[in-house]
Amino acid sequence: MLIAGNWKMFKGPREAGEFCRALRQADLGDVDVAVCPPYVSLAEAVQALAGTEIGVFAQSCHWANEGAFTGEISAPMLIELGVYGTIVGHSERRQFFGETDETVARRIEAALAQGLNVIACVGETEAERDAGQTEDVLRRQVSVLIADDSMVIAYEPVWAIGTGKTATPAIAQEAHAFIKSLIDAPVLYGGSVKPENAAELAAQPDVDGALVGGASLDVESFAAICRAASHS
Repeated sequence: MLIAGNWKMFKGPREAGEFCRALRQADLGDVDVAVCPPYVSLAEAVQALAGTEIGVFAQSCHWANEGAFTGEISAPMLIELGVYGTIVGHSERRQFFGETDETVARRIEAALAQGLNVIACVGETEAERDAGQTEDVLRRQVSVLIADDSMVIAYEPVWAIGTGKTATPAIAQEAHAFIKSLIDAPVLYGGSVKPENAAELAAQPDVDGALVGGASLDVESFAAICRAASHS
Protein backbone atom coordinates (compact mmCIF):
# COMPACT_ATOMS: atom_id res chain seq x y z
CA MET A 1 0.00 0.00 0.00
CA LEU A 2 1.57 3.26 -1.20
CA ILE A 3 0.34 6.69 -0.15
CA ALA A 4 1.95 9.47 -2.20
CA GLY A 5 1.38 13.18 -1.63
CA ASN A 6 1.42 15.33 -4.79
CA TRP A 7 2.11 18.88 -3.66
CA LYS A 8 1.63 20.36 -7.14
CA MET A 9 2.77 24.03 -7.19
CA PHE A 10 2.86 24.45 -3.42
CA LYS A 11 5.66 24.63 -0.82
CA GLY A 12 8.98 26.27 -1.62
CA PRO A 13 12.20 24.93 -0.03
CA ARG A 14 11.67 26.45 3.43
CA GLU A 15 8.11 25.20 3.82
CA ALA A 16 8.99 21.83 2.29
CA GLY A 17 11.77 21.33 4.81
CA GLU A 18 9.49 22.21 7.72
CA PHE A 19 6.83 19.81 6.45
CA CYS A 20 9.25 16.93 5.95
CA ARG A 21 10.84 17.35 9.37
CA ALA A 22 7.37 17.23 10.92
CA LEU A 23 6.47 14.20 8.79
CA ARG A 24 9.46 12.33 10.22
CA GLN A 25 7.81 12.52 13.64
CA ALA A 26 4.28 11.63 12.52
CA ASP A 27 2.52 8.28 12.97
CA LEU A 28 2.08 7.07 9.39
CA GLY A 29 0.92 3.55 10.13
CA ASP A 30 2.20 0.58 8.16
CA VAL A 31 2.19 1.89 4.58
CA ASP A 32 4.80 3.00 2.07
CA VAL A 33 4.89 6.79 1.90
CA ALA A 34 6.18 9.28 -0.67
CA VAL A 35 6.02 13.04 -1.12
CA CYS A 36 6.18 14.80 -4.49
CA PRO A 37 7.39 18.39 -4.07
CA PRO A 38 7.99 20.97 -6.81
CA TYR A 39 11.43 20.81 -8.43
CA VAL A 40 12.84 23.69 -6.37
CA SER A 41 12.00 21.86 -3.12
CA LEU A 42 13.27 18.39 -4.01
CA ALA A 43 16.77 18.82 -2.55
CA GLU A 44 15.38 20.20 0.72
CA ALA A 45 12.91 17.31 0.98
CA VAL A 46 15.59 14.70 0.26
CA GLN A 47 17.82 16.18 2.95
CA ALA A 48 15.02 16.48 5.52
CA LEU A 49 13.88 12.88 4.97
CA ALA A 50 17.35 11.30 4.83
CA GLY A 51 17.54 8.12 6.87
CA THR A 52 13.78 7.47 6.70
CA GLU A 53 11.72 5.12 4.54
CA ILE A 54 9.76 8.06 3.05
CA GLY A 55 10.49 8.45 -0.66
CA VAL A 56 10.82 11.74 -2.51
CA PHE A 57 9.33 11.84 -6.02
CA ALA A 58 9.42 14.55 -8.67
CA GLN A 59 6.24 15.63 -10.45
CA SER A 60 7.51 14.94 -13.97
CA CYS A 61 10.66 13.91 -15.83
CA HIS A 62 11.85 14.57 -19.39
CA TRP A 63 12.65 11.76 -21.83
CA ALA A 64 16.11 13.10 -22.76
CA ASN A 65 19.10 12.90 -20.42
CA GLU A 66 20.17 16.39 -21.50
CA GLY A 67 19.59 18.81 -24.35
CA ALA A 68 17.91 21.99 -25.52
CA PHE A 69 14.66 21.54 -23.58
CA THR A 70 14.16 24.80 -21.70
CA GLY A 71 12.23 24.36 -18.47
CA GLU A 72 12.53 20.55 -18.36
CA ILE A 73 14.35 18.32 -15.87
CA SER A 74 16.00 15.00 -16.72
CA ALA A 75 16.15 11.71 -14.86
CA PRO A 76 19.93 11.91 -14.24
CA MET A 77 19.42 15.34 -12.66
CA LEU A 78 16.78 13.91 -10.33
CA ILE A 79 18.97 10.97 -9.42
CA GLU A 80 21.87 13.30 -8.61
CA LEU A 81 19.58 15.04 -6.11
CA GLY A 82 18.74 11.72 -4.45
CA VAL A 83 15.17 11.60 -5.77
CA TYR A 84 13.55 8.15 -5.60
CA GLY A 85 11.02 8.41 -8.41
CA THR A 86 8.68 10.61 -10.43
CA ILE A 87 5.05 11.10 -11.34
CA VAL A 88 4.45 11.00 -15.10
CA GLY A 89 1.38 11.98 -17.11
CA HIS A 90 -0.65 13.67 -14.38
CA SER A 91 -3.94 14.95 -15.77
CA GLU A 92 -2.86 18.55 -15.16
CA ARG A 93 0.22 17.96 -17.32
CA ARG A 94 -2.06 16.55 -20.03
CA GLN A 95 -4.66 19.33 -19.69
CA PHE A 96 -2.45 22.42 -19.35
CA PHE A 97 0.91 21.49 -20.86
CA GLY A 98 0.14 19.38 -23.90
CA GLU A 99 1.21 16.01 -22.52
CA THR A 100 0.12 13.15 -24.78
CA ASP A 101 0.04 9.38 -24.47
CA GLU A 102 3.18 9.28 -26.63
CA THR A 103 5.16 11.75 -24.51
CA VAL A 104 3.99 10.05 -21.34
CA ALA A 105 5.35 6.75 -22.64
CA ARG A 106 8.69 8.35 -23.57
CA ARG A 107 9.05 9.98 -20.16
CA ILE A 108 8.25 6.73 -18.36
CA GLU A 109 10.71 4.75 -20.46
CA ALA A 110 13.48 7.25 -19.76
CA ALA A 111 12.77 7.37 -16.02
CA LEU A 112 12.73 3.60 -15.67
CA ALA A 113 15.91 3.25 -17.74
CA GLN A 114 17.70 5.54 -15.29
CA GLY A 115 16.48 3.60 -12.26
CA LEU A 116 13.69 5.88 -11.07
CA ASN A 117 10.40 4.54 -9.80
CA VAL A 118 7.34 5.83 -11.66
CA ILE A 119 3.76 6.72 -10.79
CA ALA A 120 2.02 6.72 -14.19
CA CYS A 121 -1.30 8.57 -14.23
CA VAL A 122 -4.40 7.66 -16.23
CA GLY A 123 -8.03 8.74 -16.03
CA GLU A 124 -11.06 10.08 -17.83
CA THR A 125 -12.65 13.54 -17.87
CA GLU A 126 -16.23 14.16 -16.77
CA ALA A 127 -17.33 14.55 -20.40
CA GLU A 128 -15.71 11.23 -21.30
CA ARG A 129 -17.37 9.47 -18.37
CA ASP A 130 -20.76 10.99 -19.22
CA ALA A 131 -20.33 9.77 -22.81
CA GLY A 132 -19.65 6.22 -21.61
CA GLN A 133 -16.04 6.35 -22.81
CA THR A 134 -14.24 5.57 -19.54
CA GLU A 135 -13.02 2.12 -20.59
CA ASP A 136 -12.00 3.36 -24.06
CA VAL A 137 -9.94 6.18 -22.53
CA LEU A 138 -8.29 3.91 -19.98
CA ARG A 139 -7.55 1.28 -22.62
CA ARG A 140 -5.88 3.91 -24.83
CA GLN A 141 -3.84 5.42 -22.02
CA VAL A 142 -2.74 2.08 -20.58
CA SER A 143 -1.88 0.65 -24.01
CA VAL A 144 1.33 2.73 -24.18
CA LEU A 145 2.55 1.49 -20.79
CA ILE A 146 4.81 -1.50 -20.24
CA ALA A 147 4.50 -3.36 -16.93
CA ASP A 148 7.61 -2.90 -14.81
CA ASP A 149 8.36 -3.70 -11.18
CA SER A 150 9.35 -0.06 -10.67
CA MET A 151 6.07 1.37 -11.99
CA VAL A 152 2.68 1.80 -10.37
CA ILE A 153 -0.37 3.33 -12.02
CA ALA A 154 -2.52 6.05 -10.50
CA TYR A 155 -6.15 6.11 -11.62
CA GLU A 156 -7.29 9.70 -11.31
CA PRO A 157 -10.78 10.45 -12.60
CA VAL A 158 -10.20 14.01 -13.79
CA TRP A 159 -13.69 15.05 -12.70
CA ALA A 160 -12.73 14.24 -9.09
CA ILE A 161 -9.45 16.19 -8.91
CA GLY A 162 -9.67 19.37 -6.88
CA THR A 163 -13.44 19.47 -7.33
CA GLY A 164 -14.47 17.99 -4.00
CA LYS A 165 -16.14 15.17 -5.93
CA THR A 166 -14.86 11.69 -5.19
CA ALA A 167 -15.44 8.49 -7.11
CA THR A 168 -17.41 6.16 -4.89
CA PRO A 169 -15.47 3.13 -3.67
CA ALA A 170 -17.49 1.04 -6.14
CA ILE A 171 -16.57 3.32 -9.07
CA ALA A 172 -12.91 3.28 -8.04
CA GLN A 173 -12.91 -0.50 -7.67
CA GLU A 174 -14.52 -0.99 -11.09
CA ALA A 175 -11.94 1.24 -12.80
CA HIS A 176 -9.01 -0.33 -10.95
CA ALA A 177 -10.15 -3.84 -11.81
CA PHE A 178 -10.45 -2.84 -15.47
CA ILE A 179 -6.95 -1.33 -15.50
CA LYS A 180 -5.54 -4.48 -13.92
CA SER A 181 -7.22 -6.54 -16.64
CA LEU A 182 -5.07 -4.60 -19.11
CA ILE A 183 -1.72 -4.50 -17.29
CA ASP A 184 -0.09 -6.25 -14.35
CA ALA A 185 0.67 -3.33 -12.03
CA PRO A 186 -0.45 -1.92 -8.67
CA VAL A 187 -3.04 0.85 -9.04
CA LEU A 188 -3.39 3.85 -6.74
CA TYR A 189 -6.53 5.97 -6.53
CA GLY A 190 -6.21 9.73 -6.98
CA GLY A 191 -9.11 12.13 -6.77
CA SER A 192 -10.06 14.16 -3.68
CA VAL A 193 -8.71 11.61 -1.23
CA LYS A 194 -9.29 12.78 2.35
CA PRO A 195 -8.94 11.28 5.85
CA GLU A 196 -12.71 10.73 5.83
CA ASN A 197 -12.79 8.51 2.72
CA ALA A 198 -9.28 7.01 2.67
CA ALA A 199 -10.09 3.84 4.62
CA GLU A 200 -13.13 2.91 2.52
CA LEU A 201 -11.26 3.51 -0.72
CA ALA A 202 -8.18 1.59 0.42
CA ALA A 203 -10.35 -1.33 1.52
CA GLN A 204 -11.37 -2.07 -2.08
CA PRO A 205 -9.62 -5.23 -3.31
CA ASP A 206 -7.99 -3.61 -6.36
CA VAL A 207 -7.01 -0.30 -4.72
CA ASP A 208 -3.32 -0.45 -3.81
CA GLY A 209 -2.92 3.00 -2.31
CA ALA A 210 -3.58 6.65 -3.09
CA LEU A 211 -2.13 9.65 -4.89
CA VAL A 212 -3.24 12.49 -2.62
CA GLY A 213 -3.48 16.11 -3.73
CA GLY A 214 -4.70 18.94 -1.50
CA ALA A 215 -5.03 16.80 1.61
CA SER A 216 -1.30 16.01 1.44
CA LEU A 217 -0.34 19.64 2.07
CA ASP A 218 -1.07 19.40 5.80
CA VAL A 219 1.00 17.00 7.90
CA GLU A 220 -1.85 15.89 10.15
CA SER A 221 -4.25 15.37 7.25
CA PHE A 222 -1.69 13.40 5.25
CA ALA A 223 -0.69 11.29 8.25
CA ALA A 224 -4.35 10.56 8.97
CA ILE A 225 -4.80 9.27 5.41
CA CYS A 226 -1.74 7.05 5.80
CA ARG A 227 -3.06 5.61 9.07
CA ALA A 228 -6.54 5.08 7.63
CA ALA A 229 -5.14 3.20 4.66
CA SER A 230 -2.93 1.16 6.94
CA HIS A 231 -5.85 0.11 9.14
CA SER A 232 -7.96 -0.86 6.14
